[in-house]
Amino acid sequence: MNDFRFPVRVYIEDTDAGGIVYYVNYLKYMERARSEWLRHRGITQSELLAEGIQLVVHRLECRYAKPARLDDALEVSAAVHTQGRCRLSFVQTVTRRGEPLCEARVDIACLDAARLKPTPWPPLLAAAIHG
Repeated sequence: MNDFRFPVRVYIEDTDAGGIVYYVNYLKYMERARSEWLRHRGITQSELLAEGIQLVVHRLECRYAKPARLDDALEVSAAVHTQGRCRLSFVQTVTRRGEPLCEARVDIACLDAARLKPTPWPPLLAAAIHG
């Protein structure tokens, strides 16, 4: 399954007083990349919610290697690592000019939004995952 890449620019609001990206913002960049990965496959989060499906982070493992700084142009990748009946595991990397700054494995669960219980991938979403 191919890598999806999403460009991100570091703004002042992303940084601490020293101009370095605050650690939690890498997770926000990765969330945006996964949302755009889905949009690239023709599905939006709002469409899923309208169908009673919610995608939530179930587990996250992250390693920070080097800091990003104010005005840096970053690239965030999202690639499906494994897929289960109700779970999807992404490998994601935030890079600057090809140099890894932050790497993560993010497990996403597919939930019935009304019951907040795991549910199998709906056919449209299952097809998009393999897209």
